Amino acid sequence: MDYYIRFFQEGGSFMYPIALSLVVGFAIAIERFIFLSNAKSSNRAVFDRILPLLQKRDYQGALNVGKSSEAPDEKIISAGLVRMAQSPRRDDIELAMEEGVMEAMPRLEKRTAYLATLANIATLLGLLGTVIGLIAAFAAVANAAPSEKAALLSSSISVAMNTTAFGLIAAIPLLLLHAMLQSKTTEIIDSLEMAGVKCLNIISSATTAQHSP
Repeated sequence: MDYYIRFFQEGGSFMYPIALSLVVGFAIAIERFIFLSNAKSSNRAVFDRILPLLQKRDYQGALNVGKSSEAPDEKIISAGLVRMAQSPRRDDIELAMEEGVMEAMPRLEKRTAYLATLANIATLLGLLGTVIGLIAAFAAVANAAPSEKAALLSSSISVAMNTTAFGLIAAIPLLLLHAMLQSKTTEIIDSLEMAGVKCLNIISSATTAQHSP
């Protein structure tokens, strides 16, 4: 523990904004992971409740289920059912559902991009801290005695490199978290589109049956 504390202290003032980037990134990652996990489970629960109602052509019941839920699936299916009441054409219902998917996507993707930004900031802060540390080191060596220059330069460079190391230590997990959350978000969006297509097929087949001679 003493080594890590000394490592942080010797890195200079740039270690603090890098640490802040890491902490903020972890906070965003935890919040997004919880939100996406809840969205995935609520989507599955709502879809399992609405699908049997659609198969029974109980559209009002499906809308009532949607009113009691904030799941993205519910918004998409409800949009299709509302449009079906106005126009039975498949294209119109499909457009309404696609609009529902587009409305759900910003909430699912919200703040995830900040992780990649914070990772880049941490890396750049580490490099900047190293450059400034090296400038200060060479300036100090210029005024030192010849016998002390080698030892002083070696020590100063070691300290300056701490910021680059810490910047990379912060950036790597943030990039991994960003990739994981992006994958999770894509999975949920794909499931929304799949649920929308399934419900659209059921609604369209029922509408076609009603209007067929």
